[in-house]
Amino acid sequence: MIPSGPSTPLLAPESPLDDHARALVADLFEREARLMDALPTDDPLDEKRRRRVELTRVEILAQPAVLRDTLAQERANVRRAAAAMAAPGLRRVVMTGCGDSLAVMIAARQLFERVLDMPCEPVQALDFAYYTNRSIGPDTLLIALSSSGVTTRTVEATLIARARGARTLALSNTPGSALMLESDHGLLVRAERKGWPTQASTAALALLLQFGLDLGAALGRAPGLIADLQAALDAVPDQIAAVIASQENTIAALARADAGRTIFLFAGGGPSYACALFGAAKVKECSPDHAIAIPLEEFHHYNSQKAGDPLFIIAPQGPSIARARDTAFEGKRWGGRVYGIVTERESALDPHADALLRLPAMPEDLSALVYCVPVQLYAYHLASAKFTAAEPAPPQDDEPEAHPS
Repeated sequence: MIPSGPSTPLLAPESPLDDHARALVADLFEREARLMDALPTDDPLDEKRRRRVELTRVEILAQPAVLRDTLAQERANVRRAAAAMAAPGLRRVVMTGCGDSLAVMIAARQLFERVLDMPCEPVQALDFAYYTNRSIGPDTLLIALSSSGVTTRTVEATLIARARGARTLALSNTPGSALMLESDHGLLVRAERKGWPTQASTAALALLLQFGLDLGAALGRAPGLIADLQAALDAVPDQIAAVIASQENTIAALARADAGRTIFLFAGGGPSYACALFGAAKVKECSPDHAIAIPLEEFHHYNSQKAGDPLFIIAPQGPSIARARDTAFEGKRWGGRVYGIVTERESALDPHADALLRLPAMPEDLSALVYCVPVQLYAYHLASAKFTAAEPAPPQDDEPEAHPS
């Protein structure tokens, strides 16, 4: 159980939360403590974790249909929310969540800043709720994402933003959840999360990007850019399907070769850092091993990779290609295994990678939607290989006795 003691500064006497918000926060903390006891263990044959791993591939493969369904069914709600949030005076967007939800916000930032031409900052929900909310007000839009809609820190971030007068938008898989009820507007992510989160994250990201485009249109921003990005977003489900069909066998082979490793690295810059976060999270969830997401530049400021460590470098066509090439070079120099996820026809990493996964060309603003799929598949196949390796060997029949002729 979670240790007892003070739970949150938002219940302190000086907190700006009203009585309703305080009661909600207290209830969420009690619920969170109960949920912690239900998590799978790191036993290499934990059946609860194994079942979730098996469901993860089902949900990976269903992503094209899930994205289409979410975008189509929420289209009118997205337009209404964008029109409401485009009221005069908007000057700043803060995007918050925990875990994969925070990675979604990192993936969306570039499109939001290009389209809206205003600061858009992803912030971890605890940091926002407890440390960095004092400068926000009616000129700020807080966007919060929680699949369950009851992630305590994310709901706290929304409540403190609302108490300070900010506009609030929630994204969640759970209608009627605390996050949806406590926000000005809510968008429903129509995805499942019976396995470890995959489609729940990509569908949320697609929905958030659609909101960014519609908010830009409502604010009268860059119609040509928005039209180009809209066409690219509409093409994403087919691109995901093509990546799964063309790359899964190669990815499965890489995962089987790495099944004996115990630490896995993922690196990327810009929106691709979100893919690195997704990859590390999926390995940690699916397997009992360590995985680390490293911002592309930070890889070079420490001895980040050891001999034999697998490193995925996610580098779609964009400004970070040259640094991705340097990272691949350093990875090989340290004796690691280097896998590049790059745009088709990109050759910068070719001399320095053990394997290259070539994906469709697309605007970098949207690339995390597609370029995260290989690391999702890798985590699934890695965990499957580890389960197989951990299974006890079948008993051997006794050798038959020799009989004289």
